[in-house]
Amino acid sequence: MINIPKGTKDVLPEQSYIWQFVEDTARSTAKCFGLKEIRTPVFEHTELFLRGVGETTDVVTKEMYTFEDKGGRSITLKPEGTAGVARSFIENGLANSPLPLKAYYITPCYRYERPQKGRLREFHQFGIEMFGSAKPEADAEVIFAAHTFLDKLGIKGARLEINSIGCKTCRAEYNKALKEYFRPNLENMCGTCRDRFDKNPLRMLDCKEEECKKYTAGAPKILDYLCPDCKEHFEKVKEFLTVLGVEYTVNSGIVRGLDYYSRTVFEFVSTEVGTQGTICGGGRYDGLISELGGGNVPAVGFGAGIERLMLAGIDSPSAPVPDVYIAGMDEATRKKAFEIVNGLRTQGIAAECDLMERSVKAQFKYADKICAKYTAVIGESEMASGKCNLKKMSDGSVSEVAFADIYAYLTNNNQG
Repeated sequence: MINIPKGTKDVLPEQSYIWQFVEDTARSTAKCFGLKEIRTPVFEHTELFLRGVGETTDVVTKEMYTFEDKGGRSITLKPEGTAGVARSFIENGLANSPLPLKAYYITPCYRYERPQKGRLREFHQFGIEMFGSAKPEADAEVIFAAHTFLDKLGIKGARLEINSIGCKTCRAEYNKALKEYFRPNLENMCGTCRDRFDKNPLRMLDCKEEECKKYTAGAPKILDYLCPDCKEHFEKVKEFLTVLGVEYTVNSGIVRGLDYYSRTVFEFVSTEVGTQGTICGGGRYDGLISELGGGNVPAVGFGAGIERLMLAGIDSPSAPVPDVYIAGMDEATRKKAFEIVNGLRTQGIAAECDLMERSVKAQFKYADKICAKYTAVIGESEMASGKCNLKKMSDGSVSEVAFADIYAYLTNNNQG
């Protein structure tokens, strides 16, 4: 037997309706916020992620699925959604469209890492991106979109944490302070942190090694180094969140794991998904478009892992069940049941009949297993009269209904 690859997971028919609920909720939320869907390839040129995500991030240095195709090109399965959307924004000239441009996606992503609770090598992400606005209102709107999405899913207890990591100007001063702080203990830190010390000391704060956490815990806080413009921007973001009634906590430890972020960063955190409890995260990335060869276009967005959302406790509806099961007693009556059932399907009724040549008793057992709301059997007398008895399984009540009227009867009586 060939087993599923490590770090991947099948979505079985008994579970897929939950995924559909999450995806439908994502799309309905996106519609309310004026977002239109964008679809980008599942793989991109590796350079996109080196330049966009950042060469010193864990994603690029440790987790990407990179390979050489038959043309000798370096290709990478996308580890996140934003970089591909940014590439598409530039390549397709979307800066010439009315701004802000608002887009969303639901896409598989791939990261080679140790599988654990809520963290797989193939995972799925719902994300939104807004291009064109540098205003704090845009940050607050994106955060509120995430808040609305989680609320519609029925996720309880998710808390919002926000921070600002400043712009290039204040980041330069902050990096100097970090180097001064880490230098005396640098030899005691991991090799990755020592490598990041010169290249990007901010990334040292994102280290997951326990030994390094002892030093990062006391590191200077970025909020103490914000320039006046970044400080004002962050204050206004907080004001707009208050206007929207969104509760938040300022967490100066949030830096996010990708290099393209600037100014506002945020995470929605849940205790239900293990030690790494982020179920949705994002922020502003004003420099990404220019870094990838486009113009100076500000942007903000978020990504939410669908598998992690499910662990956080989604208030999903019950699994769908057939509206009606119609049994037949012999070849002729099974043929009639087949005809009626498929006619009902064309009218939007979820109907089932026998495809296994089961006995009537076995057919009713099957109907019970699939939780059909109504059942009926067609025999000689039903064929002669053109009517059948529809039994409501929840209370056992029976109604005689003409074959031609089954659709109308189910439409009028099949509520909930």
